[in-house]
Amino acid sequence: MLIPLTRETFQELIPAVATGAQYKYIWGKPPDFLRRMLISAVAVVLLLVVYSFVGSDVGSIVLIVGLIAGLYWLWGPIFWASLRNAECRKYKYCGFWQGRVLDIYITDEVTSQEETVNQKGQLVIVDNLEPRINLEVGDKTGFTTTLRAPLQKSHQGIVPGQAALMLIMSNQEDLGRIAKVSDIYIPSRDVWVSDYPYLRKDLFVEMSQQIKKGRQKKGRDTDNESTRVKRRSSADY
Repeated sequence: MLIPLTRETFQELIPAVATGAQYKYIWGKPPDFLRRMLISAVAVVLLLVVYSFVGSDVGSIVLIVGLIAGLYWLWGPIFWASLRNAECRKYKYCGFWQGRVLDIYITDEVTSQEETVNQKGQLVIVDNLEPRINLEVGDKTGFTTTLRAPLQKSHQGIVPGQAALMLIMSNQEDLGRIAKVSDIYIPSRDVWVSDYPYLRKDLFVEMSQQIKKGRQKKGRDTDNESTRVKRRSSADY
């Protein structure tokens, strides 16, 4: 099932400014924080060097830029998350997609490498591996896609055949060519599979429930109309 969505709904589901979940994702682990702190410190030192050469003529500008650069460790995640959101919002059209889980398997991905020395004094490179879930989903039209994301404990209940929901993006009005997909929601388990949390989860879940209720109501109306037609046909006979 594929239902086109309005541009307004698209922009609500993927906002221009980073959400709390996106900020937390980009904030990362301690090494990521330390890297941002280092960048902030280097930027401040460079500005002080510039100030020492230029003098007080541009002191106010250096002060403002220095404050911004010194707080990069804090606002950096907002900036980078907003850029990732912009990559999605550049697509002209989007749609609500519902399909099924086709396959699920686990792989290991190299996240970093460390250099160490073994007992023989030889330099050895050790790969740090992280388990990844590979979730393949598809629908009756033949469309399939696979999303790879860090493995979570909540993913244990996902099995083939379960309904899968996500947002698809395209530059074609009929959504005939899908350019990008969002994180995937498994409603039967209330579980998300995502590498980066593109969607506002609360709004997406609410929208999916409204669509489900609308389809159920339409189905009941169709059944009632069919029953009335049969009764009229029996009466005429």
